[in-house]
Amino acid sequence: MTVDALLIAIPPLLVYITVGFVIGIESLGIPLPGEIVLVSAALLSSRHELDVSPLWIAVAGSAGAIVGDSIGYVIGRRYGTSLFAWLGQRFPRHFGPKNVAFAESVFTRWGVLAVFFGRFIALLRIFAGPLAGALKMHYPKFLLANALGGIIWAGGTTMAVYYLGVVAETWLSRFSWIGLIVAAAAGLTIGFIIKRKTERMADAYAEEQGGEAAIAARLAAEQRSSEEQRSSAEQRSSAEQRSSEEQRSSDEQRSSDEQRGAEL
Repeated sequence: MTVDALLIAIPPLLVYITVGFVIGIESLGIPLPGEIVLVSAALLSSRHELDVSPLWIAVAGSAGAIVGDSIGYVIGRRYGTSLFAWLGQRFPRHFGPKNVAFAESVFTRWGVLAVFFGRFIALLRIFAGPLAGALKMHYPKFLLANALGGIIWAGGTTMAVYYLGVVAETWLSRFSWIGLIVAAAAGLTIGFIIKRKTERMADAYAEEQGGEAAIAARLAAEQRSSEEQRSSAEQRSSAEQRSSEEQRSSDEQRSSDEQRGAEL
């Protein structure tokens, strides 16, 4: 079976679901190759013999980004900075102290703009939802920036790669796969350059803050403080609930006593 026959056999719905799922999981904070999946799917759609729509790829990518980031926001708001300690143990390359501190500084300084532009930068993309939640960013503002960033990123990337693939295949019709490979390489190269530049910025920030060990110590202190505050809030809530229940029980007892007195 040829490569073309294998591609034609792929159900378009499976392509859309894969795009939305991978981008959604990446947006939760799990480092998956969302951008590579999006670019690959857009390249598939540029092959007109395949029944894959670039419009539905863009829709699936946008939906995955928006929903994934929103779920990540809820998780980050619930668990705070302790979430990144857990992620750092499992994905140290992506959630090491250096990257966490750099992302936190960017989001603290730029707010919703960091959510919007972070969608276009691999290092910040996985932080957007969880970190915005941990920093207690106002959700309606976060959702607006998240939706705009997700739609422009997914839609823009899909359309750019789609038309680039069409042009490449037209000019290199006798070597269509070469054209697709060139288009994919160009997009991935640009993404790699942006990623490397962001990593150098993170390295420079770590040096300014006294090195990665100092950053790790500060993040650990922030995590302990966050856990203590959450524990204190839970204890206060529990105490208030007990007090409310005792008050309600007392009121019911008094009402019952008054009722019996009235009957007598």
